[in-house]
Amino acid sequence: MTATYAIQYAQIIKNHVTVCTLTANEVELGTTVTVSGSTAPFNGAHTVYALPQYLLVDVDSYGLPVYDYSVPIQNAIQWIDTQDDQAFHAHTGSISYDLTCTWVTAAQVMTYLGITIDNPSDDYTLLTQSTSAANAFCFRRRSESGYDGDSLSTSPGGDVTLGTLMYAAALWRARGSVQDTFATFDGMGASGSQPMTPIIKQLLGISRPQVA
Repeated sequence: MTATYAIQYAQIIKNHVTVCTLTANEVELGTTVTVSGSTAPFNGAHTVYALPQYLLVDVDSYGLPVYDYSVPIQNAIQWIDTQDDQAFHAHTGSISYDLTCTWVTAAQVMTYLGITIDNPSDDYTLLTQSTSAANAFCFRRRSESGYDGDSLSTSPGGDVTLGTLMYAAALWRARGSVQDTFATFDGMGASGSQPMTPIIKQLLGISRPQVA
């Protein structure tokens, strides 16, 4: 899952490049971000060095940024790159990065399922895929429903954690097997599968769609 934000301002001082996005972002230190649609000094992939909250005015002899604490800035992302200085100015382009949500783990999903799954095995591979898909899907659905402040690394609450676990378990169970034993329904035909149940929607807080 990729998040993309418009760039509003930019600055370069002594190889410290700072850009400010138009809206709040979830970028963390060490994240690799990609700038496109901008100019040569900014375009490309960069590793986030800092998330400053104030205007950069200098870099001291130790290579440490010096900020003007009387001038706050918002949604700032900073990286190191050898470029000519540019004063703080209005700027265009976009910045994007991959979102990885980790609200629940494969071990938690296995505990919820109440079974032991050998690692390595095809079932364990499916377990990790189901866990990753559930994290990404539940984060995206909450974001689409207006929850803009969710952290990628920490679940917003126990209800969301349980909803994500239930969804991951439903995805895994959709295969219809436990280890090497496949479920059969003699004379009953194939059973249906509905991962996104009303109770999961309720736990995730997405029961009612947001209307602009």
